[in-house]
Amino acid sequence: MTSGNGSGPVERTHVAVGGTGGPALAFSWDAAARIEVRDLGGEVVIEANAAGLRTLAGHLLVLAGDGVHDGAHLHLEDGNGLEGGSVGLVLERGCEE
Repeated sequence: MTSGNGSGPVERTHVAVGGTGGPALAFSWDAAARIEVRDLGGEVVIEANAAGLRTLAGHLLVLAGDGVHDGAHLHLEDGNGLEGGSVGLVLERGCEE
């Protein structure tokens, strides 16, 4: 499988959300994605290359999908989806209210 712009393969990771019986959500990472998250005290900066921005957008679209339960989330951490030295980032679907 290739990414939308032909820049290289897309790595796929499947994350089970919602405990037993919960939906299995598939989050995709572009192999060229570079994402860094910094906490500047009063604000958070997410810096990413184009592939990283597309990857984050895809993660948000998965969480916004039909049938995804409130509370479904994805943890991104230093060395696990984010560049070294990044602070952790949680993408979570909130209440429909």
